[in-house]
Amino acid sequence: MSRTLPATYVKGFHDEAKVRRMEYRNLGKTGLQISTVSFGGGALCANYGFDLEEGIETVHEALKSGINYIDTAPWYGQGRSEEVLGQALKDVPRESYYIATKVARYELDYENMFDFSAKKTRESVEKSLKLLGLDYVDVIQIHDIEFAKDLDIVINETLPTLEQLVKEGKARFIGVSAYPISVLKEFLTRTAGRLDTVLTYARYTLADETLLEYLEFFKSQNLGVICAAAHALGLLTNAGPQPWHPASDEQKAIARKASEVCKERGVELGKLAMYYTMSGLPEVSTFLTGMQTRQLLRINLDAFEVGLSDKEQEVLRYLKQNVLTKPFHWEGNELQLYWAGLKKK
Repeated sequence: MSRTLPATYVKGFHDEAKVRRMEYRNLGKTGLQISTVSFGGGALCANYGFDLEEGIETVHEALKSGINYIDTAPWYGQGRSEEVLGQALKDVPRESYYIATKVARYELDYENMFDFSAKKTRESVEKSLKLLGLDYVDVIQIHDIEFAKDLDIVINETLPTLEQLVKEGKARFIGVSAYPISVLKEFLTRTAGRLDTVLTYARYTLADETLLEYLEFFKSQNLGVICAAAHALGLLTNAGPQPWHPASDEQKAIARKASEVCKERGVELGKLAMYYTMSGLPEVSTFLTGMQTRQLLRINLDAFEVGLSDKEQEVLRYLKQNVLTKPFHWEGNELQLYWAGLKKK
């Protein structure tokens, strides 16, 4: 299927045939047209097991294949993801991609994990630009706002600082992310018209379709909706989740059963998960997924471009009817650990 070339197409850099296979959608009211599959930089650090050279090659192949939206954050590897992207992008034409990073979530220890203050927000953006080797980012997002003491600090300190940074040309658009979507709705209602994008993660997957309840609201706000983590942070893959995954043991056991079924039948659960998420949401701007190897990149592109084989379709049906029969999520688990951890200090 041949489509028109996006504004980010650079002759001599891109693989034109691959770019024409990619679909591009409007990112809300920003005027940007972004690839339906986008690149999550969260996996470009030790959290997911990671090889630097392979990571850089993966970024290059993703961009040449028509992916033009990259997402990262200071939280991912405590700056490592941004640093790796800085290395990967230094020889890449700046006009060939859009990039988003975040503020507010930083360190591994609970005491320094979150900081929504104006001072830290500005420092963070300056540091991100330095690590990325860029003069500006396309989108700057407030990370995981559910961890703020209350939304007032986000509204009175974080957001005005980002608005000022946009005026200074250090970012073009402003976004927000959180796991509980109810918090996003409250925040966006209180700041109507001031935000451009909303990132929700692991809320439309084989295990959870909460996002559907909020899409109408997001559309009414004219927001670019970024649907991230079709694999539910590694939960819905044959490799299974990392030890830090916030899901309950019972939920992990259900996902393990799904991956065992897939392994027995020679199918990758991650591909089924990606396909399922992408095929259900035409209103979403992009499907963001973490990829640190070219193999994972190809699986995700394959899920989009080719879809599932008859065998894969059959396994997907079996999982929905017999294993992943009841929706589940882990909302509240991380918050509980965070506030308990702070109290111990």
